[in-house]
Amino acid sequence: MLKRNKESFGQENQFSRAAAPNQDEAPKGYLANLMNGYSKLLIDDPVRPFSEENLQEIANNVDYGVLEALNGTWVSYNANYNTNIGRPSLGSGIHTTIMPSPGTNPSTIPGKFSFDTEEYIEKLTFEIVPGGVRNRGGATELFCGAVKYDQTIKSVKKVEGNPDLQYAGIHEENGMYLWLSDVYNYAATKETIEKDRGIHAFSTEDFEKYGYKGEYRNEPLVEVKDENGNSSYILLSQLKEGQKHYEIIPAQEIKPLDGITGPYFIPDYSISRSGVIPHGSTITVLGDITPESVDKKTYYLKKGTPKFPTGIATWDPPHLAISPTMGGAGGAINLDEPAPAWVHETLNDENDPGSNKIYTQRILADELYPYCVRPDMRLRDTLSGQTVANYVLIQMSSKMPTGAQGGILNVPFVNRFVPTVEIEFNLWIETVIEDGKEILQLQYEQIIFFEFDFGNDGGTTSWPHIQVNTLRKIEDIPADQRKVIEEQFFNAPSAMSMTTPASITERVVNPPSGCPYHKS
Repeated sequence: MLKRNKESFGQENQFSRAAAPNQDEAPKGYLANLMNGYSKLLIDDPVRPFSEENLQEIANNVDYGVLEALNGTWVSYNANYNTNIGRPSLGSGIHTTIMPSPGTNPSTIPGKFSFDTEEYIEKLTFEIVPGGVRNRGGATELFCGAVKYDQTIKSVKKVEGNPDLQYAGIHEENGMYLWLSDVYNYAATKETIEKDRGIHAFSTEDFEKYGYKGEYRNEPLVEVKDENGNSSYILLSQLKEGQKHYEIIPAQEIKPLDGITGPYFIPDYSISRSGVIPHGSTITVLGDITPESVDKKTYYLKKGTPKFPTGIATWDPPHLAISPTMGGAGGAINLDEPAPAWVHETLNDENDPGSNKIYTQRILADELYPYCVRPDMRLRDTLSGQTVANYVLIQMSSKMPTGAQGGILNVPFVNRFVPTVEIEFNLWIETVIEDGKEILQLQYEQIIFFEFDFGNDGGTTSWPHIQVNTLRKIEDIPADQRKVIEEQFFNAPSAMSMTTPASITERVVNPPSGCPYHKS
C-alpha cells in the first residue's frame, strides 16, 4: 500500500503533502502534484500515534489519495475526430456479454451461449465523503478516505428504417471507493482502561488458586518452585532473568501503553471498491496503483501514454471476449488485420475439425470487430489521436493470488444459473494535453467472469463479460456530445432511465405542441 508523507502533530502545516526537494524539480500539472509525496509503506516506517484529542483533526485531514482526482461528474467522450479509427462510433463505450442460450439449464452439455455486444454512453458520478471514516481495531485504527460513485449506462443503436439513434438503459450501479492508507496506533491509557473495564476488582479465583491479593491484575502470573519443589505464583514482572517457570496464567486486564509494541498493521492494498449491481450481485475488489521503475527509482505517476499491444500481440486471452475455456478460435489472430476469411464462411467438419471456430465464429463476425473480440482496443485507438502527458494506472481484482481477498455475493437466482465469480478492473486516470491545456480523462476496462454450462469433457466454462469506456468531465466534451448526454441522463425522467428508448423519452421531455389530452 501507499503512504503520503505527513508531519506529526504540533508541527506547522499538519498533514500537508510532502514538498519536492527543489521547487524547480517539482512536478507540474494537477495529477502530477496530486501524486507528489507518495511512497510505499514499509514495516520500518514510523507509526503515527492516535489520541482522542486529535480525532477531529485526523478526520478532517484524511487522505483520499488519487481518488481525489475522481470527484465530479464524468460522461462518455467519443473520439470520432480520430482518423486512426476507420469506423465512427455511436458511443464511446463497448460491452461484450455472454449469457446462457434460451432453453438451456445449468450443466447443459455442451454449453450453448448467447452473445451480445453494443456501444454505449455513460454517466459516472463521484462524490467525496467529507471527513475520515474511522475503523476501530483496538490498538490499530484505520481512517478511510471514502468516495461514493453512481453509474448509469445506456446502449446506443441504429435501427433500420429509423434515422434516430436508439438509447436504452442497460446498467445501473452504485457503491464506494476507499483509500486505505491512514493507519494509527492507539495504545491503552489509564482513562481507556477504566472506561472500558469489564471485570471485578478482586478475583476470588486468583486468590484461592494462586494466592494473588491485588486488584485488576494486569500482568500474567507465573508458577515458580523453590529448591524443595514447592510451588508458588508470582507476577511476570517479579520473575528474575533465567529463573525457571512452569505455568503461565494470562492477565485479565491490560495496562497503560499496551498495544504500543504492535503487531503493526499494513494494509495489503491502498484501494477498495464495493458496488451493488441490480442483477443481484454485490462486489468488493481490492487493488493498488501500479508502479514503474526508472533508473532504480519507483514512480506511481507514469509518463506518456498507456501501453496497449498491437499486431498478433492483441490476441491475449485475459483481455478477450473468448476465454481459453471456450476453446479459443483455432489459434491466435492478429486483431489489427481484417477478420480471417473463415469468420465469414460456412464451416463444417472438414474446414473446422473440433468445432473450435464455429463455436466462437459469431463473436468474430460481429460488425463491431475487432472491439467485439478485444474491447480495450477501443481505448487504445482513442488514445492514438491524443497527447497524454502522464497517467496513473489502478489495477483491482476480487481474486488475488495471495493475501487479502475481495469477493462477490450473488442472489440465489444468479448463484444458480449464472454465477458471477471474479472481477478484474483496470482504471487509467490520464492527463491529456489539448489546445495547450490539461484535461483529465478516465479510461477503464472491467472484465467479469460468469460460470455456467459445461464443455464436452464436463469442465466448467468461464464466460467473460467486458466493459470499456473513455470518459471526461462533462464540461470537457464537445457541445454536440454534451447535448446528447444532457438529454439522456439529465433531462430524461428518472423512471425511464433504465428501460425507455430515447424516442419515447424525447416526447415526454419535449412534448408536441397542443393539448396532450385532445386527439384531432
